[in-house]
Amino acid sequence: MAEVTVKQLAESVGAPPERLLQQMEEAGLPQRGLEDAVTEEQKQTLLTYLKTAHGQADEGPRKITLKRKTVSTLRTDRGRGKAVAVEVRKKRTYVKRDVTATAAPESAESELARLKAEEAEREAQRQAAELERRAEEERRKLEAAAKVEAEAQAKAEAEAQAQAQAKSSAKAPAGSSPAPVSEEEARRAAAAAIVDAEAATVKSEKRGGKPVKRRDDDDRSRKGRRMDDDGPVRDGGRNKRAGTLSRDRLAERKRRAAPKGMPKTQGFERPTEMVARDIEVPEAISVGDLAQRLSVKAGDAIKKLMGMGVMATINQVLDQDTAILLVEEFGHRAKTVASDAIEQEYFESLKIEGEGKSRAPVVTVMGHVDHGKTSLLDYIRKSRVASGEAGGITQHIGAYYVDTGHGAVSFLDTPGHAAFTAMRARGAKLTDIVILVVAADDGVMPQTEEAVAHARAANVPLVVAVNKMDKEGADPQRVKTELAGRDVVPDEWGGDTQFVHVSAMTGEGIDALLEALLLQAELLELTAVEDALGQGSVVESRLDRGRGPVATVLVRNGTLKKGDFIVAGEHYGRVRAMVNDAGENVEQALPSYPVEILGLSGTPDAGDEFSVVENERGAKELVEFRRSRSQEARIKQQQAARLDSLFDNMGEGEKPTINLVLKTDVRGSLEALIAAVGELSNDEVKVKVVSSGVGGINESDANLAVASSAVVLGFNVRADASAKKIIEREGLDLRYYSVIYELLDDLKDALSGMLAPELREEIVGIAEVRDVFRSPKFGAVAGCMVTEGTIYRSKKIRVLRDNVVIYEGELESLRRFKDDVQEVRNGFECGIGVRNYNDVREGDKIEVFDVKEIARSL
Repeated sequence: MAEVTVKQLAESVGAPPERLLQQMEEAGLPQRGLEDAVTEEQKQTLLTYLKTAHGQADEGPRKITLKRKTVSTLRTDRGRGKAVAVEVRKKRTYVKRDVTATAAPESAESELARLKAEEAEREAQRQAAELERRAEEERRKLEAAAKVEAEAQAKAEAEAQAQAQAKSSAKAPAGSSPAPVSEEEARRAAAAAIVDAEAATVKSEKRGGKPVKRRDDDDRSRKGRRMDDDGPVRDGGRNKRAGTLSRDRLAERKRRAAPKGMPKTQGFERPTEMVARDIEVPEAISVGDLAQRLSVKAGDAIKKLMGMGVMATINQVLDQDTAILLVEEFGHRAKTVASDAIEQEYFESLKIEGEGKSRAPVVTVMGHVDHGKTSLLDYIRKSRVASGEAGGITQHIGAYYVDTGHGAVSFLDTPGHAAFTAMRARGAKLTDIVILVVAADDGVMPQTEEAVAHARAANVPLVVAVNKMDKEGADPQRVKTELAGRDVVPDEWGGDTQFVHVSAMTGEGIDALLEALLLQAELLELTAVEDALGQGSVVESRLDRGRGPVATVLVRNGTLKKGDFIVAGEHYGRVRAMVNDAGENVEQALPSYPVEILGLSGTPDAGDEFSVVENERGAKELVEFRRSRSQEARIKQQQAARLDSLFDNMGEGEKPTINLVLKTDVRGSLEALIAAVGELSNDEVKVKVVSSGVGGINESDANLAVASSAVVLGFNVRADASAKKIIEREGLDLRYYSVIYELLDDLKDALSGMLAPELREEIVGIAEVRDVFRSPKFGAVAGCMVTEGTIYRSKKIRVLRDNVVIYEGELESLRRFKDDVQEVRNGFECGIGVRNYNDVREGDKIEVFDVKEIARSL
């Protein structure tokens, strides 16, 4: 045989290479690595060493294995119980050595394999002996358990027989012999006693039994078998065999003791009739969710829908009517649920019960721009708010709490500019009384009429303050007359509106105005419950760089306290701080008290309702529901807008558009600007607000402006350093404004420059054809006399016959005598050649006109 390496030899004999190297080293062979060669002589040397180490001679052993299986039957209950089969397996291996054999020695590979097989055979013998020992122990345990059970049964039967005889003797009259006990009664009494005895045996085994030690992993992997009442079972729980057999015997005794005619087993039985349930069906629900509520598979629901003629998938949303039909198809009762059930539940929880107390009136000051609304409030509050406002006009809603000498009043100052219509409408809804400020020298203006309309819509009483009475041109009678024409009749004329003449500069009539307000408040009988959770409205909100979202709120009912958890629109949070209009920190706010609160998750919309809630989890669920609903509404609106614009722009060129990134200081200004900017668009140009928000201009705003080629506008806000860097690098247009009409005027100018110019025609000259000549070069040449204006060669012409235009084109030649000229004035003769037109006749008129482009404006 050829030489092989140590690794190949180990693979051929099935031994680990390291073990083979160790044995070769012990045999004195020189091999030390797996790639060393092994000769035939070295193999024989290794084989001789291994035989010597195992105590073997040169002759190979011969072996014989014997197996034996015996089955015995063990009965309990004195031979009447159930038979338990016990199986015992035995395995013996006999090895005989033949010293007289002279067979040739086997090869080294086969000898090594034979040695390995012998080792495995000895291990199998050891395992078989262990299994036989364990089976014998199990058999002895079963015999002992059966003996104990038989003794307990015999004792129980004896006790039962004695009890039955005692009962019969007690019932029998004196001197009579005891009545014999029936076999059935004795059997039942014995069964009951056996059951009690078995239960006591199980409890004693559990209390006094010693835990059996767990076998190691090798023993646990070996397969054993045990015998139970139902036959042989795999040894999965041999440690609890005694308790298991006792419980099985206990169940068997109960089954035998049951009276005839009664079921021997009890358990849950599936109802034969379907149970109809009430299924809540919202306005929209997916097929999968409805199937889950019906406790059926989604595939079954889809099959039902197909049978109804509706092809749907598991994620398709069904309307309420279809869902109700599907529920009824499954035999259940449908119960309709509104989609805003969580919202309704929230509003129901806001109901306040309690005794109302008198509260201060909430008064909104409204009127036309620059009629002195803020100046009037400044005089009442002894402040100078108007002097600090940009452009001298109010652009935010201001909320103030004033404790006058006549009583406390909460004032809301609204802007008078036309762009702040929504703010004025919101102020009218939040208020109890409206002060309509009208300048005595200016009279009723457009925003004055609008304020009257807002007050009428909100059903709020009016008090008219005729301001600027200190000016020379003041005419209060004119104001009364103009307002009376708009159904605002003074009380001195038989109406129901109080008119007070005031001056914000001199203070004239201020006390009379406050008295009129408090008189109106007494007539309204304003009350609120203080001992309740706070509720109210958001007047304004903004994003402060140092403090985060800040909201100005007006408490309408209850008490708002520091640390309360509130919900305001689509935002929620815990009130971390409250600041009044004087900049002082307060711990609580009573009804009709305006405060700034910190701690919300965002800036709520002006006009949103807020309320204090006790359940934070419910508040978060409500806010998530509101956000998802508003997002769905925005998506639907965007899709509808895309579809409308698709049909509107079909077949037309794209409109010139100005993209804007708009950031403001407060939410109310943002709302007013978006509405005013949207009104600037028309059929030819369009303004699109790509992004808007409250707070400073940041890096994300600048990147969005770069991507959409937008103009960045900041209203009372500024850009940070990173945003400025991007804007300067990309060359974007960044503009800051503090007065709203300046921003709108710049946008109007930009849009006007994008409008297509208006084309206007102007007739510059008319020539009358006196004769027609034929020229081989120009064709028909008209001899004309200029009757009006000047005839220019470079301008367009029209040919008129009987004052009807029959041709429009250009001049090909213009000559006076034989010279080409550029123009011919009135009263001179000339020759005119019309390009591509030879049907000029005597008496026609040639009209020369010019087209001028005139810039348009919005």
